[in-house]
Amino acid sequence: MWEPYRTLIQQYPKLSLREERRLIAKAQKGRGNEKEELILRHISFVIFRIHKRAFPAYVKRFGEDLLSQAIPVLYEKIKTYNLRYKDKKGRPKPVRFASYLWKRIDGLILDSLKKEIKNEKITDSADWERFDMTSEMESSEY
Repeated sequence: MWEPYRTLIQQYPKLSLREERRLIAKAQKGRGNEKEELILRHISFVIFRIHKRAFPAYVKRFGEDLLSQAIPVLYEKIKTYNLRYKDKKGRPKPVRFASYLWKRIDGLILDSLKKEIKNEKITDSADWERFDMTSEMESSEY
């Protein structure tokens, strides 16, 4: 299932903090393909978080859906990333992009899985309601 992403991950290895911040600055200005490159370089991080937060059975069933739902979140986070972030004492504190977005990605994963599981329960219960054995047994004679 994750094989197509393996070559993609190898093609776009992890960036240094300096290079990552340079790409983010360009992406926020809207120049070139920097947004796409940032997204591609963080696909491996999103896949890692999916495997870390979800049970293997859910990863198998919903993994690619979760990954596709995370892509717009990455675009959103590029826009809101603060390149001039400072700590409580006012000192500049550069933060890796993955550190900036990991809670949002984890929240997305958990919320999506809850929704999928809830939808499955509703669908399963609806199927059982249609097939009510007690009413069928009462109407038939032995």
